[in-house]
Amino acid sequence: MGERNEKQALILVYTGEGKGKTSAAVGQAVRALGAGMSVGFGQFFKRDSQSGEQNVLKKLLSPDMFLASGEGFYRDGRDHERHRDKALTLLDWARDKIQSGTEMLVLDEVLYALSRGLIQRQELEFILDGARDKGTNLVLTGRDLPEWLRDRADLVSEIHLIKHHFEQNISARKGIEF
Repeated sequence: MGERNEKQALILVYTGEGKGKTSAAVGQAVRALGAGMSVGFGQFFKRDSQSGEQNVLKKLLSPDMFLASGEGFYRDGRDHERHRDKALTLLDWARDKIQSGTEMLVLDEVLYALSRGLIQRQELEFILDGARDKGTNLVLTGRDLPEWLRDRADLVSEIHLIKHHFEQNISARKGIEF
């Protein structure tokens, strides 16, 4: 494998069972914006206006650079086709962002979409190849990172769960989980 230079696109992955993968991706997007980069941020499962980070991202990004195309929680394959349609909408949007020269593209919960069969490996590989060819840095989040993608990524950070307030029957809270 040849040496890579600073102009070559990177694949950054935030994965694991712990809380904070989306927060890490938002932080990465803010850092890139602060450095003057163009950034797109797409969310696979969240509906628009469902979580606090969306409000901030909408203020920081131009309207066409943020997409929350989700249907909400995906449970046991119910409504698989509807969720798949939403995932394909987000993949199409991602391809457009890559083709237009976006410098960083975040695909939040893409690994979960992949592991649940809402997107296929070859569909994600098409995104990875396009991003590499166009120089778009990718930030991918979610659980269940497949080995083939771990091997292809340039950075993998795994967030471990040590303790969670859900274990104490404390419910999700605005500003913490959403």
